[in-house]
Amino acid sequence: VYSDAPVYFVTACTWKRRALLAADDVKTAVDAFGEAGPTRGAWLGSYVLMPDHLHSFVALDAAQCPLSQWMKALKACVAKVLHERGVSGPVWQKGFFDHVLRSGEFASDKWAYVRENPVRGGLVQAAGGWLFW
Repeated sequence: VYSDAPVYFVTACTWKRRALLAADDVKTAVDAFGEAGPTRGAWLGSYVLMPDHLHSFVALDAAQCPLSQWMKALKACVAKVLHERGVSGPVWQKGFFDHVLRSGEFASDKWAYVRENPVRGGLVQAAGGWLFW
């Protein structure tokens, strides 16, 4: 386990699985959120925006930025963009799934799963064709 800055695999779903996330404005917001993270002790790694959920990898300095705080801020960032677009009601389901990555091999297995998610979902024929990662 990476004790100083554990790496988490995180999944969060939209409210009632609404297809809201696979969009340029959301990707731009997530990219900007990730770029600003190191100043707060958070390093966003690879991620995939599916229409109704997000898979991401994040390393956190838990003393500076607990996972629950990071997820709350990420969800708020995306919700703000969607509300500006006119999306009403809750954007996100409460809570999220997380798992601490325990080795480089496990991380590569998880990334292979995440990378192929748009293919399994029938959204593209090859993972490289998905624009929202």
